[in-house]
Amino acid sequence: MGTVQKAHEESALSYHRCRWCGTASFRRLLCPVCASSDLEPERTTGHGVVVRTAVVHRYTDEARNESLVRFPEGFVFRCQVVGAAPHLVTVGAQVRPVPGDEPETGAVVLELCEPPARRDWI
Repeated sequence: MGTVQKAHEESALSYHRCRWCGTASFRRLLCPVCASSDLEPERTTGHGVVVRTAVVHRYTDEARNESLVRFPEGFVFRCQVVGAAPHLVTVGAQVRPVPGDEPETGAVVLELCEPPARRDWI
């Protein structure tokens, strides 16, 4: 197996696809469309797009980002985007899973594929 393929598998997220209706879902026990429990595990391509983003201060002293990310496989989920200041994560930004294990809390953490453009104010 090549190095690129191995890196892709390490950073891709696992999700489920319903064998009855084909709906993709993330962290569900039943299909959200037909309620079937016949779910097959699959892996994402690894890249998603931010569809909603917010800066939150809830439960911590520091601001953090919470975003809804859509993956091309057809599912959307809430996660934290890192790699930039929380207010610099924008709708339409491409994100990917952070390589390594998921945090102990089970939260999904993604990073920006490209850092935000730097703006020098004169």
